[in-house]
Amino acid sequence: MLFGKSKNLVGLDIGSSSIKAVELQSSGRPGRETYKLKSLGVEPLPPQTIVERDIIDNLQVSEAIKKVFLDHKIKNRDVCTGIAGNSVIVKKFSLAQMTTEELAESIHWEAEQYIPFPIAEVNLDYQALESSRAADQGKMEVLLAAAKKDKISGYTSVISQAGKNTMVVDVDAFAVQNAYEINYEMPINRVVALLNIGASLMNINILYQGVSIFSRDISIGGNNYTDAIQKGLNLSFERAEAAKKGDSHEGVSPQQVATIMNEVSDDLKNEIQKTFEFFKATSGQEKIDQIMLSGGTAKVIGLADLLADKFNTPVEILNPFRNITFNSKVFDPDYMADISPFSAVAVGLALRKVGDR
Repeated sequence: MLFGKSKNLVGLDIGSSSIKAVELQSSGRPGRETYKLKSLGVEPLPPQTIVERDIIDNLQVSEAIKKVFLDHKIKNRDVCTGIAGNSVIVKKFSLAQMTTEELAESIHWEAEQYIPFPIAEVNLDYQALESSRAADQGKMEVLLAAAKKDKISGYTSVISQAGKNTMVVDVDAFAVQNAYEINYEMPINRVVALLNIGASLMNINILYQGVSIFSRDISIGGNNYTDAIQKGLNLSFERAEAAKKGDSHEGVSPQQVATIMNEVSDDLKNEIQKTFEFFKATSGQEKIDQIMLSGGTAKVIGLADLLADKFNTPVEILNPFRNITFNSKVFDPDYMADISPFSAVAVGLALRKVGDR
């Protein structure tokens, strides 16, 4: 199941640099729930454990999952996890109006036109979107998500190895959208770009009227900064990673680090620009009205200002805990503020429930 919101699940974000787990308590009737943070944990992963979102060391990942559950006393074994990267395809397309039953019968044939993999090798999910404009033209819009079965099994197998149960598999970009929607008012007639920039991958999800109208994953992220510092200043990975985060080292000036990081930020900005230009050319939309940043790389000094200047657009760091209450005696507010940018996917996953759609 790639879409969907009934039992609470632990949001388990298996990222390239760390495992994040979030468990929420919900109350209230469907559509008007309120949420409270029950558990939150992060467990770092050694370099090269996951490369370009492919799990290289299954044992290392499964042990990290076990540890984050044990250390943070998470008893719930049922999880929702997310996938991303070039093995995941998200497409929006139009079809002639048809019934739910007719769509279910024809979706595999329609999907073959948009998916560059044999249909037998992927798991599919889809959702018909409400669009008065399409309906007026006798059409309907469908959002399709497909993921290669071997990618899904790679993630579910390490989760099983850790003694947990995968109940739902979502797409990272949609998980960030879930986190955005419960924390912010959805602007009317405005285009919002959700940029989730992790260690090795950037998810771009563009929303209009609360609906995803464009989604793309790009292989660029925080590791690009670390790699550039490592090569440019001849440092170890560990020292380069620390320098990226602002730590000082003998023989390395902050200006040297800043120069290298600015160059990588320019590369990242150019990738975003190309994606925005393609989106505008294919969607008919003329501008991006707001950018919401999440992921660990969102904290790179100067990145938000660089994007705001380049695209002449307000840029804000997404806070996935903005409307989620938590006990400040259990969860230190300063720590929550620090961890907030790279918790968006895990929070969005934790919002899913078994049987959602």
